[in-house]
Amino acid sequence: GNDRRSKAMRVGFIGLGNVGGKLAGSLLRNGFELTLRDLDIGVAQPLLSLGAKWADSPAAVASESDMVITCLPSPDISAGVMEAGDGVLAGLSAGKIWVEMSTTDESEVRRLGDKVKALNGASMDCPVSGGCHRAATGNISIFAGGERETFERALPILTAMGRQILHTGPLGSASILKVVTNYLASVHLVALGEAMMTAKKSGLDLATTYEGIRISSGNSFVHETESQVILNGSRNINFTMDLVVKDMELFQDLADRWAIPLELSPRVLQLFRQAKSLLGERAWSPNIVVPLETVCGETLFAPGFPSEILDNEHECEGREVRVVGLDY
Repeated sequence: GNDRRSKAMRVGFIGLGNVGGKLAGSLLRNGFELTLRDLDIGVAQPLLSLGAKWADSPAAVASESDMVITCLPSPDISAGVMEAGDGVLAGLSAGKIWVEMSTTDESEVRRLGDKVKALNGASMDCPVSGGCHRAATGNISIFAGGERETFERALPILTAMGRQILHTGPLGSASILKVVTNYLASVHLVALGEAMMTAKKSGLDLATTYEGIRISSGNSFVHETESQVILNGSRNINFTMDLVVKDMELFQDLADRWAIPLELSPRVLQLFRQAKSLLGERAWSPNIVVPLETVCGETLFAPGFPSEILDNEHECEGREVRVVGLDY
């Protein structure tokens, strides 16, 4: 019974970009009734042909749905989609859930959450992590901030889109954790470029270096994904310089708010800002290695690495990640 009841929840999805389109696809594949909205109906076409419905405004999405998901490029765009005359808030009513899946500023998600609460709706911030390639197969990780009761209502939908679902605390907490984890990924990307260049200059083969890092204590998720597209030469990880800079600025803002004298963060942010102005804001983020390649007169390249990372794991049922020491 429970499964049928959750499948009866109508879901609206606004923003079908790199990640959004893949998450929406997972919902459709898992049998949810789906209403879509994007500025470009073209990106929705594959999903519409599989049975999703189209809405002409965010308000229409909200009135047709029990849960409205937004997955948009920036907090400003989210605010517009929520607060416009024909925005989500105009179509929202009591008992409905708004889920913000964009990487956003926690104070902004709380500000909009208050407006949803005024309509007797509920809100969650649910940013995703673990690589674009995993969004397509429903194996991505999802951080979820909001009331426990809202989290439990949303869980069947979150587990259709993601594999590991972590309830992070109240509304806004997931956005903070997402910015923290993206910071770590950015630091490691820079560190890997420095490590591989030093290995290469010292006479090591880069494919051998890749494997050495992978089986060592220096390994990381970033290494197993981004180092591969660096060595391939494509540098395509589906994430751009401007997004790294945006996320790192959000992280630095948090540190500044609490007067934490960070050493690495300002330097790494400076490196990404320089690379963005050098290579353009839509350059793939692994191109952070280019300035070092230029100075050293070396290219970080090895044959046999893939141009894009594909998730070859089978889709499996998502579940909540249990936190040590918490009483559920």
